[in-house]
Amino acid sequence: MDEAAPDLAPGLTLAGGIDVAAPAPAPAPAPAPTVPYAFARDRGLLVEGLTDTEAAIVLREGADPLPLLELRRVLARPLALRRVTPAEFERLIAETYAVDGAAAAMAGDLGIGGEGADFGLPSAEDLLDSADDAPAIRLINGLIAEALRQGVSDIHVEPYEQALVVRMRVDGVLAEKLRMPAHVAPVLVSRIKVMARLDIAERRLPQDGRISLSLGGRLVDVRVSTLPARAGERVVLRLLDKENAGLDLAALGLDGHSADILTRALAEPNGVILVTGPTGSGKTTTLYAALRLLNDGARNILTVEDPVEYAVDGVGQTQVNAKVGLTFAAGLRAILRQDPDVVMVGEIRDRETADIAVQAALTGHLVLSTVHTNDAVGAVTRMRDMGVESFLLASTLRAVVAQRLVRRLCLQCSTERALEPALAEMLGMKAGRMVRDAVGCPACDHTGYAGRIGVFEALRVDDVVRRMIHENASEQALARHAFADAPRLAKSARRLVKEGLTSAAEAARILRQDG
Repeated sequence: MDEAAPDLAPGLTLAGGIDVAAPAPAPAPAPAPTVPYAFARDRGLLVEGLTDTEAAIVLREGADPLPLLELRRVLARPLALRRVTPAEFERLIAETYAVDGAAAAMAGDLGIGGEGADFGLPSAEDLLDSADDAPAIRLINGLIAEALRQGVSDIHVEPYEQALVVRMRVDGVLAEKLRMPAHVAPVLVSRIKVMARLDIAERRLPQDGRISLSLGGRLVDVRVSTLPARAGERVVLRLLDKENAGLDLAALGLDGHSADILTRALAEPNGVILVTGPTGSGKTTTLYAALRLLNDGARNILTVEDPVEYAVDGVGQTQVNAKVGLTFAAGLRAILRQDPDVVMVGEIRDRETADIAVQAALTGHLVLSTVHTNDAVGAVTRMRDMGVESFLLASTLRAVVAQRLVRRLCLQCSTERALEPALAEMLGMKAGRMVRDAVGCPACDHTGYAGRIGVFEALRVDDVVRRMIHENASEQALARHAFADAPRLAKSARRLVKEGLTSAAEAARILRQDG
């Protein structure tokens, strides 16, 4: 075990490397923690204080006491033990390794600088094809590796006057993971911009780039976005794990009815299939799963996306580039001259793109795309609002799938509880019914959830719906017919609650968004 970390103020040495001096002397910090952050967190113990005669140790309830023997050997003094709840332990460890405790200890959690990592952090060569071992590089490598281990979709690097905060989005929810001194921000942001081939001298304008990484043979694309802010440049890294492009329709959580409608629509030789939902609802993943079903080598499949999120073998993918005039409409118009059988448009967001998509369907192509609406029936109104004639929409639209994502309950710690009246009323269920609820354990990082599953509703355009669209029927009339015997989003969410796959609070959350 490492000895005590060196004094880091004034002038922080980031993870044992570059000296990033503070502009002004800071107040004297508390003594540096005696054990690395990763060791303290993983073993559930914390050195609360040291005297010449004993060491005050905090032990998390449920933690293995065996590491205390090693700690006693290293500290060479008796231990005064105090047990605390997991919540109290999290508060204490956050305070101990806070900003004044220095970034080196916090970075140890991410496997930077060696012994703290137990999740197989690959070498810098594997991540960046570089032998450079600079602290900023190791910090970024560790952030990305830890994010991938936890299934993070986005990393937010946020500079403020008093601190640099790193937050990560897991299963759609943001949580703070790292806090460092504010003057570390320029070093970290500059290194990210170098990796993404952005202009490090330009701090006044937003920039976009991407980084391609390999972690132990696992290919990952990182989309980088910078935004000037009051205290410095904010950076968001979106992690696109190429393994997700291999999902099939069965893995999405489609219920039997919705899966049947989508599969039948994909078997059609031509027409328009739309997937709807808000940002972050998994629309693109559903489209890729559909392409995987169609990608049998006998079809010419072309896409125009903004940006290309996952590279798929056997599919020709084009990325929108507005700077040179390659918009969705221009790209779609061009790929229709490439003899396609199936066309995927990342999003229909204007009349020109909508018109070309409909014309492509009329001329014998199968067109897949997304639109931003709350439900399946709303896509019909949205296409009308963009100027698509009702008779054209009626003859080309094959199916509309609306979806949301809810977090899956952790299998190891979820428990049964009586359904509260307020949630019961919102979900249309009986109050007091026993349903499974989130608890939290080390396996799910004490969130109570692990992974996500889709909630779907599907609109099949049959002869009756086709006639109603042609006659400009209202959304309510369309919904009454289309979902007379089919589940809507609320019913699909209730099904997941009844099956114990998600909690009532999660189901209510997506239904509140619709309201």
